Amino acid sequence: MGLFSRQPKDIDSSPERDEVAVHGKPLENHEKGRWERSWPTIACGAGLFSDGYLNGVIGQVNTILSSLYSTQYTHSSAQSNVNAIAFAGTVVGQLFFGYTSDHYSRKWSLMASTIILFIFAALSAGSYGGGSINGMLSALTAWRFLLGIGIGGEYPAGSVACAESTGELKQGHRNRWFIMFTNVQIDIGFVASTLAPMIVVLACTENHLRAAWRICLGLGVIPPLSLLYLRLKLNEPEEFNRECMKNTRTPWLLVLRFYWFRLTVVSLIWFIYDFSAYSFSIYSSSWISIILGDSAPLWKSFGWNTLVNFFYLPGAISGAFISDWIGPKKALSIFVALQGIVGFIMAGCYAQLATSAHVAGFVVVYGVFLSLGEAGPGDNIGLVASKTSATAIRGQYYAIAAAFGKIGAFVGTYVFPVIQKNAPGGADSTRGGQDPFFVSSSLCILSALIAWFLLPEINQDTITYEDLRFREYLENHGWDTRQMGSKDYQMRSEESVDQAMGMQGEKPVEKV
Repeated sequence: MGLFSRQPKDIDSSPERDEVAVHGKPLENHEKGRWERSWPTIACGAGLFSDGYLNGVIGQVNTILSSLYSTQYTHSSAQSNVNAIAFAGTVVGQLFFGYTSDHYSRKWSLMASTIILFIFAALSAGSYGGGSINGMLSALTAWRFLLGIGIGGEYPAGSVACAESTGELKQGHRNRWFIMFTNVQIDIGFVASTLAPMIVVLACTENHLRAAWRICLGLGVIPPLSLLYLRLKLNEPEEFNRECMKNTRTPWLLVLRFYWFRLTVVSLIWFIYDFSAYSFSIYSSSWISIILGDSAPLWKSFGWNTLVNFFYLPGAISGAFISDWIGPKKALSIFVALQGIVGFIMAGCYAQLATSAHVAGFVVVYGVFLSLGEAGPGDNIGLVASKTSATAIRGQYYAIAAAFGKIGAFVGTYVFPVIQKNAPGGADSTRGGQDPFFVSSSLCILSALIAWFLLPEINQDTITYEDLRFREYLENHGWDTRQMGSKDYQMRSEESVDQAMGMQGEKPVEKV
């Protein structure tokens, strides 16, 4: 069977009949109240707020540390290490928890990542290192790496469980709620990561910045703690109980033959998006410096950064609804293409936009650019990654794609300054501002083409149909799918079969 030879929509029967026939009962349980069906989605996905806050706040902390320790900090390796080390930890966490979420438990993988988050967020805030500045910065770097592992765990464990939990929600609304409690949470975290430092610096004043940066990091303890009780009450998603391979050996050769191409496509799109999205912070700092100059207080700089991050929200929130209306594939393709077009316009007009006379126009156009990115790949790449694979290997599939995204972000933060530096006239020239936009916009168009022509269509029941497709593939290659499912689910299935056979023995089956 080829990779795209049978899409979920081609399965020959109705959704309701297939779901009952294969799994025993439909996921959408109308006997449950709205809150009963919604809170698992919230509990699984909302932890990504921590990712947005803890990844974003380190930029403001870097600014405070640079102000406090001047050349001792900026001329050391600590400045780049503190920024970058969490990316490395996140990739490790994504891959590790991707494995545990498939082979052990979605719930307990989530609990472990939550505990790691609040422990190392607290330790980061209390970084000491023996009392010396270098020791303190080394401790902060180490805690940030371990914190990144917890952040990484939120991606495969939280997002895939969130996607599976949306199966109990009303059809036509599933994509929006997944997005609202994954990507929108990350973006709200980004806004909070600049708003909170602005308030803290105003409250502490610039005479007490040593306390301010520790408070900013310490606030990162609150989001994971707030979800701890909800996550403790979670049950494993029903789809996971039905389809997991935790009690058998995963047939990796068959999995790779079935999914390698699709995973490559999803990973490439995520790499391209994060390569651009995380790297464009260089532009926010450039126009903020135009507006404020060199003598502005820190809180004003943080306030303007809050405005930059706020631009993500309109696109993310509206894109959540659009994803339900036209589907994730079309939404991703259309909006990333539009983002590329706006990027080319900004590159062409950069000489006029990046001046104090037209800085307001630059801010608005740049905001549109960011919003389009969120409405497209920002909202939908995680949705695509969590719904284009079978439940049995979804955590690892998602983790690999998300890890490529983080690697793209890491590479972009280093490549974009090199592009600027090597432009004719240097980083401060017009070409130094234009060239990154040309590169990023070209990649946006490439990403749109890849998504449009190589991604499958994703509908409201794709998770169920993808599991059917994967089971059929395994059975066609001689693998016994009766090994799938948790032990509890296997026992319940055997009991159901025994009961059905007993009933048939007691009462003849009538022919219609």
